[in-house]
Amino acid sequence: MIVATLASWGAWSWIAFAAVLMALEILAPGYFLIWLGAAAALTGAVFLVLPGPWQIQLAVFAALSLICLFGWVRVTRASNGTTSDKPDLNRRMEAMVGREFTLEEPIQAGRGRVRVADSVWLVTGPDLAAGARVRVTDFEGAVLKVEAA
Repeated sequence: MIVATLASWGAWSWIAFAAVLMALEILAPGYFLIWLGAAAALTGAVFLVLPGPWQIQLAVFAALSLICLFGWVRVTRASNGTTSDKPDLNRRMEAMVGREFTLEEPIQAGRGRVRVADSVWLVTGPDLAAGARVRVTDFEGAVLKVEAA
């Protein structure tokens, strides 16, 4: 049954299969089916010009699928390495390390609070009076670790 179906496939079947895969990519985006669709379209284009048996068509589709998928992975990996002019944009805690702030509440029993812009952050460190300047040395979760500046 499957062999008979594959044997009846021609170039236009590959192009129709490409359209189905690309439509599925629109319905469930993930940048995977689009590349299989591209491989199917290329397979259809090749076999419009050079007809061949279904075994060769399947092998060409498999090879083109791998080429398209690995090409996409390579391009996305290369573009993910781009540097940003704001590397700490989504790393707020890491951006705090090294900065100095004034204690909003004194550090007593190792815990206190500092004001950072429009919010108050919990800090841990040596006991210090309110109003003292502190430097952030590290963080744990959402708690800043500080020392006297």
